[in-house]
Amino acid sequence: METSSSIASFKYSAFISYSHEDEAWAKWLQTALETYRVPSRLVGAQTEAGILPRRLAPVFRDRSDLPSATDLGAHINEALRSSANLIVICSPQASTSRWVDEEILAYRRLGRAQRIFCLIVAGEPNATGLRGREGEECFAPSLRAHAGMDQPGSQRFEPIAADVRPGGDGKFNAKLKLLSGLLGVGFDTLKQREHRRRYRRMVAVTSLAVVVTLMTTGLAVEATIAKKAAEQRQKEAENLVEFMLGDLNDKLRQVQRLDILQAVDAQAMAFFLALPARSASDQTLLLRAKALQKIGNVREDQGKLSEAMESYRGASALAAELLRRAPSDPQRAIAYAETLIHRGNAYWFQGDLASALDSFREAIALLERPTVAPTVGGLAPLSVARTNAGRVLEVQGDFDSAKALYERVLATRQDLSSRKPEDVSRQSDVADAYDSLGKIALEQGQLRAAIGAYRDVRQIRTQLLARTPDDRDLQESLLISNAILGRALSLCGADDAATFYVSEAVTRAKALMAFDANQVDWQLEFAEYSLLLGGFERSAGRFQQAAARNSDSLRVLSELVGTDRTNREWREELALARVESARLLLATGDPAQAKNLLDAALATFVTGREGRPADRTLRLREAQAHTVLGQVAARRNDLTAARDHWGRAREAIASTVRVGADPNVLAAWASAALLLGDEGAARPVVGELASMGYRARDFKALLAAKMQPGLGAPPQWCNTDEFAPTGRPEIR
Repeated sequence: METSSSIASFKYSAFISYSHEDEAWAKWLQTALETYRVPSRLVGAQTEAGILPRRLAPVFRDRSDLPSATDLGAHINEALRSSANLIVICSPQASTSRWVDEEILAYRRLGRAQRIFCLIVAGEPNATGLRGREGEECFAPSLRAHAGMDQPGSQRFEPIAADVRPGGDGKFNAKLKLLSGLLGVGFDTLKQREHRRRYRRMVAVTSLAVVVTLMTTGLAVEATIAKKAAEQRQKEAENLVEFMLGDLNDKLRQVQRLDILQAVDAQAMAFFLALPARSASDQTLLLRAKALQKIGNVREDQGKLSEAMESYRGASALAAELLRRAPSDPQRAIAYAETLIHRGNAYWFQGDLASALDSFREAIALLERPTVAPTVGGLAPLSVARTNAGRVLEVQGDFDSAKALYERVLATRQDLSSRKPEDVSRQSDVADAYDSLGKIALEQGQLRAAIGAYRDVRQIRTQLLARTPDDRDLQESLLISNAILGRALSLCGADDAATFYVSEAVTRAKALMAFDANQVDWQLEFAEYSLLLGGFERSAGRFQQAAARNSDSLRVLSELVGTDRTNREWREELALARVESARLLLATGDPAQAKNLLDAALATFVTGREGRPADRTLRLREAQAHTVLGQVAARRNDLTAARDHWGRAREAIASTVRVGADPNVLAAWASAALLLGDEGAARPVVGELASMGYRARDFKALLAAKMQPGLGAPPQWCNTDEFAPTGRPEIR
């Protein structure tokens, strides 16, 4: 039998064996290997793979390398003998391909089993041993066979495998892992050298693209040479751009460096703009769609919603065209669905709920296609699309449909997390799913269940952040969990614990803003939770502290609205801040200024309802504004105006109060009824709130003034030690 000695002694550095359903991966791998330059310090070195050459070209791939001939088998066998290594692209299709299996067997018979490597692109290795998942098997039988080719006492054959599935190595690391095996060089050595090389080259992407363009022109006599050189350089440039939009973008996103993200994405777009129109291959269009989507993400984070929508629409148009060219390609369906999700988010922020829901549902339909649904790569975006569709359904009051979506999301994310339990992002996704179910529980009047869910979510995120304390995405997730738990605890009367958790959220948001003052999500969270904390301080009689919190909230929200008046969320949060500030002004004896703030807030809510009549949140906020306006009128002894506002408050949520059992909605309706003197109508609602454990401080004060007996002490389950934190965070 033959044994390998050195890559240079073979005609081909590697033979790629694959099912033709995976041809796109084979083309990518061939290009990646042939365009790779071995680091100069390693060229000529002696490793277990032999003396290292400068390049690994050529790599054998049957469609690109086989001549026209009738004896296909002879050419395949000759190519296998002439290849220093065998790389098998593994997927469920490849595992059932007779040709892939025979190529592996033929190579093993040459005595080179130790030079077989795998690239997993879909499915699951050794799934034949998992009941119900046999169809996911991605290893061909000969990869699962024994090293001794069925001889007695032989051991299981376990080839080295790189994994490009979502949550796996990623294309960049997978390529390096294969190169590490082919060259007999440590993975870390190659990765460090490649990172240094790529960072040096990143700043030259635009210049490289121009050079590529210029080199495609020239004299006709030199056209063939120039074309090949240009194609080679374009392949290298595309690989670099793909790295910029993939691994590099993910790392920068994790630490929330919007400034560098913006520069990287702009550099990628400069490369595309420098390409002549005839060079726009499918791969180039796919990368361009990805770049536009990334640019939209940065613009959205910077608060430039109109510009973000423009980028998302451009990405969506390109992705739709690519899917039209290959409608059965699952990766193209996933890429198009992701653009629809981002576009739907932008519609949501602009207040166009119908368009947002249409976008999310279209994405769900794409990702639920039989050709896409089984792929791991489609499950994560499918969960996001279902979650976001659930958000819209919640606002519209369709809690059952939203809950059904959230339960499917939880099951999917638990499955993905179980496959990679060490993956922090997947565990964080599970926490997000529990958070969604907690919100549904709250809206259905299950206050205890909601608080339990929020407590569990906070615990998960606290543990995850302890493992990766510099992950700013996790820092943001934890501060949101603190605020949500604090808000829920305030509803059952655990006021000290509620204040503690919301204070912690404000502190964390302020720290993130100090890191990057341009991240609008952090600014919004700081404003929202400062306002929530201000409400706690006001209801406890700490008016000076409440005024400081309200001032912070009004200032930040006013600045945000000033940068983009198309963002309905910011406008409505500012209106909500005005309502809370008016409550404080009323409590401190300034009803005139309180009325000015309330009139402005009410105008915002009424305008919003014209375009979104089914939005339950807007109806609740409108009712709250009318309630406080009535209290202002009563303070001025204008009882006619007061009763008119309280009547409008009850009318605003008359339909909302009949759907679900959200304690905030029920309390707003009961408050209006009590202020109108309709104790008979209010009493059953007050009883329902009491039975669910509702003990919000403002509502208790109103009951004490208008109705006896009050709600009493917080329920035992709300007053347990687990909600009694010690100490208080420092708030600067």
